[in-house]
Amino acid sequence: MNTADKRRRDTTLTIRVTQKEKERIRKNAAKANRNVTDYLVALSLETPIHVAEDIKPLLIELKRIGNNINQIAAKIHSGAFTSYNFQDVIDGQKKIYDVLLEIVRNRQWQR
Repeated sequence: MNTADKRRRDTTLTIRVTQKEKERIRKNAAKANRNVTDYLVALSLETPIHVAEDIKPLLIELKRIGNNINQIAAKIHSGAFTSYNFQDVIDGQKKIYDVLLEIVRNRQWQR
């Protein structure tokens, strides 16, 4: 017997969705072998919520690194450095930024 069977459902929650969202929810509930109510309740109560705030320190550090790269670029353009190719550093910075941006986007969908 699951938790849904042990409790009395005496309150209604109304939400608005598009027809496409409704169909997707119904299909997902069917795949999970649950009715829509059980599916949504389980999904909302059992899915961990990740707030983008926990990556805020990473974003601050990323900004600092970006500032350092800008300073290096300024030195290169001024002629202070001539022998090192910093493109690898810039490419690595972009990859880090892209991954963090993807994490933030994915976490926003979980809210």
